Amino acid sequence: MNAAVSLRGLRKTFGDHRAVDDLSFDVPEGTIFGLLGRNGAGKSTTIRMIMDIIRPDTGEIQVFGHPMAGEVRDRIGYLPEERGLFPKMKVIDAVEFLGSISGLSIADARKAGNDWLDRLELGKWKTHKVEELSKGMQQKVQFAAAVLTRPSLLILDEPFSGMDPVNQDIFKDLMLEINRSGTTIIFSTHVMASAERLCREIALIDQGKAVLNGSLASIKEKFGNNSIQLEFDGNADFLSSLSGIERIDRYERYVELLLADSTPPRTVLEAAIAHVEIKRFEIMTPTLHNIFIQQVGQEPSDA
Repeated sequence: MNAAVSLRGLRKTFGDHRAVDDLSFDVPEGTIFGLLGRNGAGKSTTIRMIMDIIRPDTGEIQVFGHPMAGEVRDRIGYLPEERGLFPKMKVIDAVEFLGSISGLSIADARKAGNDWLDRLELGKWKTHKVEELSKGMQQKVQFAAAVLTRPSLLILDEPFSGMDPVNQDIFKDLMLEINRSGTTIIFSTHVMASAERLCREIALIDQGKAVLNGSLASIKEKFGNNSIQLEFDGNADFLSSLSGIERIDRYERYVELLLADSTPPRTVLEAAIAHVEIKRFEIMTPTLHNIFIQQVGQEPSDA
């Protein structure tokens, strides 16, 4: 499969801080690709380098097989982390303006803008000033502007930041629909549940370096035998004495265990049989959240 975006050996330093460190990955055409990591991991810096807003110190970026240039840039829709709308502008005028500087005629930008604002449930706000909208509503306006031109590549930097669950679901449904029409999507997030629902491919970065990279299915398969859910009657203290358990999450009716790679699940099963009455023993498909914690060692929302 051809790569929509290809990064090779990217490095970027700001003063004494290396924000991106020898980062390489490919984004296959036609996929939804998640650029995942904690706040401050280097996601936005990477996206800005892809967009040619800042230049890498070293390394190479290709978009659709070419360096970023005007012809390639015209095929990209972009939602930046810093939302940049003119507060005194009317909503429809803001969308029309952003569409026109992306290459659409005024008439086409207004028509497409009206359609997208209606779909994003902002129809009654079209003639209001941008400053009258909530942060989440302004984000929807900028999303509309990013997709007006039906881009071949859509890049969204933290698209769910500051949005309530209902509007997050609206965004997710639209992203899936846009991708089905052939658009490659790259989005950054530290919300693993969103990535798990949307992504076919991911790159997990931490301190500017790639920790995991590949298809979500293959990554889950790799980590697929080391998560166990155990429901039982009895005292769970025996679990603390078992070697090879890296993490124990206790819930009201069950526990979830994260095993070391060298620990076979039967070890836990045999110990449980000897100490408690088992109601359920299940080898789980690990969540992306748990894989993240295992690889990075902290919750994804940590700064």
